[in-house]
Amino acid sequence: MSLPSDTGTSDGIPARLDAALAEVASLRAELEETNRGVVALYAELDEQAIQLRKATELKSRFLAYMSHEFRTPVNAIRSIARLLIDQIDGPLTPEQHKQMLFIQSAAVDFSEMVDDLLDLAKIEAGRVEISPAWFEMVDLFSALRGMFRPMLENEAVTLSFEEPVDLPRLYTDDRKLSQILRNFVSNALKFTQAGEVRVAALRCGGDRVRFSVIDTGIGIAPEHQAAVFDDFSQVDSPIQKRLRGTGLGLALCRQLAGLLGGEVGVESELGKGSTFFVTLPVQLAVADVPFTHDPV
Repeated sequence: MSLPSDTGTSDGIPARLDAALAEVASLRAELEETNRGVVALYAELDEQAIQLRKATELKSRFLAYMSHEFRTPVNAIRSIARLLIDQIDGPLTPEQHKQMLFIQSAAVDFSEMVDDLLDLAKIEAGRVEISPAWFEMVDLFSALRGMFRPMLENEAVTLSFEEPVDLPRLYTDDRKLSQILRNFVSNALKFTQAGEVRVAALRCGGDRVRFSVIDTGIGIAPEHQAAVFDDFSQVDSPIQKRLRGTGLGLALCRQLAGLLGGEVGVESELGKGSTFFVTLPVQLAVADVPFTHDPV
């Protein structure tokens, strides 16, 4: 009696093994091709990143250069307009005086736009110097009050600064903070036809202070509030169309607040007014400051 043969089974193993090896080889080839594609894609992305960085640097240098070049003629226009308005070289007719005020106003707007462009270019290039120091908020408010007093032309609007109460000294860059608040106050005065603009500061948590500029102006619709701090963003309203600006001021405020370790925001109701605010740490962390001075 003979035993059953397994020759048929054994004969099938080499064929299956060859098929498996062929499949593995095919998968390895596909994987190598995919890896070559990924490497090529990374190289392309790196090249695009380099080109984008060069374009950004070129834009920043262009903005900085043009801003510097614009300042001289703009300052000349403002100076000449001031001389004519003051009638240093002789009297003006009422119509001439009115036209010179228009020229002066346009020159001021242009000068502010140039300053904003230059500051944004410096921030993008990482060339903004932060110089923190200890200071009292009452001194900051006093300086702002004196700065805006001669600029209040609309008698229907009052500008007030609430006296800070039980607030500590701040260790931050007071010039950058003042620049943020100046933008907030200027916007509030521009878009408030009657009522008041009020500046206040209060403790927000244990180690932060919130500065607010509250107005009774035109307000901002909810759908527009998220975009007001974007570059060149403007709210579409009749007053906005009449008082057209560049939309750079609030974007600059957002950038400056970030450099000071804080953030900006807005609360508003259409037709009833707005509150623009910046929240900053009481003491700016030295590790976050590119250029620091020792605290006094």
